[in-house]
Amino acid sequence: MQRLINSNDHDFMNFELNKLHFAAKDWGFFQLINHGVSCSVVEKMKHETKKFFDLPLEEKKKFEQSSGDTDGFGHLFVVSDEQKLDWADLFYLKTSPTYLRKPIFSKFYLSLRETIEEYIEEIKELSMKVLKMLGKALGIDEEEVKSVFEEGMQSMRMNYYPPCPQPDKVMGLTPHSDATGLTILLQVNETQGLQIRKDGIWIPIEPLPNAFIVNVGDAFEIFSNGIYRSIEHRSVVSSEKERISVATFQSPRLDGILGPSSSLVTVDNPRKFKNIGVSEYYKGFFTRKLVGKSYVDIMRITNEDDLQN
Repeated sequence: MQRLINSNDHDFMNFELNKLHFAAKDWGFFQLINHGVSCSVVEKMKHETKKFFDLPLEEKKKFEQSSGDTDGFGHLFVVSDEQKLDWADLFYLKTSPTYLRKPIFSKFYLSLRETIEEYIEEIKELSMKVLKMLGKALGIDEEEVKSVFEEGMQSMRMNYYPPCPQPDKVMGLTPHSDATGLTILLQVNETQGLQIRKDGIWIPIEPLPNAFIVNVGDAFEIFSNGIYRSIEHRSVVSSEKERISVATFQSPRLDGILGPSSSLVTVDNPRKFKNIGVSEYYKGFFTRKLVGKSYVDIMRITNEDDLQN
């Protein structure tokens, strides 16, 4: 990543930019090495995440989600003979802008709160670098990318997938694409479980050492007018080992309008998605179940009436 950002060699930079372009276009997924995020901050985030999930249940329940709220500690443990259902603990937080933070944030013990603050600041900077590079690869003006995403919502989810005696009957996390602009995933321990769907086949992902896993979200698919596609992914569980990860989501600004960049709408490449208020977009997302790419699909233009929106 640093070679792409800091290179003074124009030809080399274009080569790296093309690699990024094709990864986002063909896969909607890539891994970032040499990303510039402090190793000490990453290691502290790993340590604090493990430390939190190792707490007794009664301690973790002090940060429990309130009824009807998404922020806080929660469970996805459901067992059914009829279908595979989610099997996980999670801790979800809206982190930026700060006015979105819930009171639960101030209740964290000091080491967790300080580590989250450090981590999200560095990930925000990295996210914007990646988004601007994706925009550059598409020929979108950098100021337009910044106007959509720089003051956007940032959130994070710490995930704990415990061992399951019958892993074939559950799913760590249901197949879905992310509603966000960009997702950056930190693998906390060595247990693998992330899979992406490519050409109808589920492909297991082996994280590279010291790398972040990055995927394009639905919001950036819409912004790119479908040139970049969000990737459907899922998490499977192990019968023997826990899996722990931290996902950070960079989204458009909540008071904005989400739609295709005008620079990517032409006679040869007509508008593929409707415009929608970002707040309305997320309200719709959080009231739906995770089912593949069903949410971004309802944003697609399917008839002449949709073109008026």
